[in-house]
Amino acid sequence: MKAVIVTEYGAKAEAVDLPTPEAGAGQVLIKVLAAGMNPMDRQIAAGGWQSLMPATFPMVLGFDLAGTVETVGDGSNGFSAGDSVMGQLLAPPLGSTGTYAEYVAANADSTLVRIPSGLDSVVAASAPTTGMTGFSIVDTVAPLQGKTVLIVGAAGGVGSFATQLAVGAGALVIANVRAEAAERMRTYGVAETVDHTTAPLHEQVGRTHPNGIDVLVDLASDADGFAQLAEMVRDGGTALTTRYVADTDALAAKGVTAVNYQLPSSKELLERVANALAKDEIVPPPITRISLAEAPAVFNGEKQSVPDGKTVIVL
Repeated sequence: MKAVIVTEYGAKAEAVDLPTPEAGAGQVLIKVLAAGMNPMDRQIAAGGWQSLMPATFPMVLGFDLAGTVETVGDGSNGFSAGDSVMGQLLAPPLGSTGTYAEYVAANADSTLVRIPSGLDSVVAASAPTTGMTGFSIVDTVAPLQGKTVLIVGAAGGVGSFATQLAVGAGALVIANVRAEAAERMRTYGVAETVDHTTAPLHEQVGRTHPNGIDVLVDLASDADGFAQLAEMVRDGGTALTTRYVADTDALAAKGVTAVNYQLPSSKELLERVANALAKDEIVPPPITRISLAEAPAVFNGEKQSVPDGKTVIVL
């Protein structure tokens, strides 16, 4: 089978031929139809997860997918050959269940669910990590009815879902996006947009909200940037970062709940995402489709990728 791999941490991605895996006991073999690309894919390939999980090389990249169950191993419950599935296959050793490939064998009890009727496989592949993260973040900072929420990085995959869900939960959302994404944010129902490329973000938000904000959801800033924005959160509010850069003690001293967010992946959470998309309760971010052959160049930064939304490998 064709797959996109790295041969060691920090190596460039390349497309190679590998043996097609087989479904072992408790596993299903999935024919991959589409694989979502995530920023975390690059972190893993660079060695950023060495202390968290062992890896195998060549490391097949990726962990989000949509596909069709080809075969079912002994003792595998819940799926049958022919099932359309979507999932996040992030399991040790890293690279053993990589989704930038024509086939992948994964444990049937992975974060893997059937695709609801009417949900396109490319949309399904774009959503496992970003969708679950968006839902879980909004759950974490709830309740949001009537609260002012600043979402930093609102135009990306996670941000697109979190923004829609926060608006749906009754928040007055300030979406930090570049000018070209502002109209899309307005279709989500945001209260206002702010472009960090025109002036410092904290200055712009401070001028329009001199009394502060209730919730900060920061998907992009480094430690200094997050700390600066968190200064605007009112006493009793919440400041959440996906970059794990919050000084929880310092913010607690100011009456602010700090959250260094980690995703609690589960089948149940993924089913919420899938069903919401299938029912058009939320819409996916813009999706850029590429082929498996194009994936190494995009991954390596040799071919420019679209900054907003999601990139999905279509097989």
